[in-house]
Amino acid sequence: MNYRTRMRNLREDRDLTQKEVGKIINKSQQGYSHIEDGRAELKIDDLIKLCRFYGVSADYFIGLRD
Repeated sequence: MNYRTRMRNLREDRDLTQKEVGKIINKSQQGYSHIEDGRAELKIDDLIKLCRFYGVSADYFIGLRD
C-alpha cells in the first residue's frame, strides 16, 4: 500500500473531509486533494504533522509497516 492510499484511508476511517485534514498541514482542500491524488508530493514536515495528528508512526504512514 502506498502512502497516498494510507493517507486517504486514515482520513476516511475517521470521517474527516479533505478540508479538515488540510487545515492540519496548512493546505486548502484542493492542495490536500492534490497530494492524495498524486498531483503533488507530501512534504516531510507535513508527514510529521499528519503522523502526530493520527497517532501513527511514519513507517506505518508510508507503508513500511502494517
